[in-house]
Amino acid sequence: MNVNVYYGGRGRIDDPTLTVIGKIQDVLEELRVKVTRYNLYEYKNTIPTLPQTLGDADAIILASTVEWFGVGGYMQLFLDACWEFGDKERISQIYMMPVVISRTYGEREAKLDLDIAWEILGGKPCSGICGYIQNAVELELNPNYVELVEKKAENLYRTVSQKIAYLPASNKIIKQKVAFPRVENLSPEESAQLSQYVTDDNYVQTQKQDIQELTSIYRDQIGKDQGAMSEEYIGEIRRAFKAEAGVAGSYVIKMEGSDKDLVIRVSAAGMTCEYGSLEKTDVEMETTKSVMNDIIAGRMTFQRAFMSGSMKMKGDFRILCALDQVLHF
Repeated sequence: MNVNVYYGGRGRIDDPTLTVIGKIQDVLEELRVKVTRYNLYEYKNTIPTLPQTLGDADAIILASTVEWFGVGGYMQLFLDACWEFGDKERISQIYMMPVVISRTYGEREAKLDLDIAWEILGGKPCSGICGYIQNAVELELNPNYVELVEKKAENLYRTVSQKIAYLPASNKIIKQKVAFPRVENLSPEESAQLSQYVTDDNYVQTQKQDIQELTSIYRDQIGKDQGAMSEEYIGEIRRAFKAEAGVAGSYVIKMEGSDKDLVIRVSAAGMTCEYGSLEKTDVEMETTKSVMNDIIAGRMTFQRAFMSGSMKMKGDFRILCALDQVLHF
């Protein structure tokens, strides 16, 4: 039998949680259980890789000290890593015993948090230990406390060796409805590899630089595309224009998918064509780029586009028809 202990405290000599897990380890080793302890504060830069250590575990002990509120940052980071990178199929077969000793208020709430977290991950929580103890010496000198801890360790051994079953918990049902990890379609091996990349500062910095470079490239490309769009149709319209006496008017063409309007002004002095806006206009048209391409190619006229329903128009219809007279595509 293999049992892993994950200690989420700060490793202080007088931490009573260390005394508790030390006595649990002694009992389990007497029962010929292989116990491996992971002090999370020693792995603080590589915590995302620790879910890989769950592979051979039959049970784990999540041990933490409530210094002021909750289970503490190291334990939360480990649970986050299990959610993000852990093999959920493997976790579903692992029993978990919570051990929470508090120097302040909140040991029961912290123990419950560990139970719920492991259930949501899909694992099997079992009876744990929680209590308020200020000094490790107080724990060591009290035979009743020592006996209780030893009995809990023996109970963990029986639970795992007998593979005691549990009734379904509502937490697992809720998880299926609302708690979804990111869908990556990664194998356990790929998740383990990803967790190693996450802890590699050089890799992370390289990825950030690559993202910045790609962002710069896309920004430049978008700028070029917008620049090209600002000249779209203008050259063709200018080349197609032939002035006629008595034809004048202002036109605004709104095209689907374009955030700028094409503005055409026709007067006795000539014609101007540009992208922009015009508050007062004689004719306002709405169409698609496909219809506009047909007009530019000579397969359609503005008048026919409106009559066929391919273009919407507001304004003077006669002025619209006049635009076909001065634009010869």
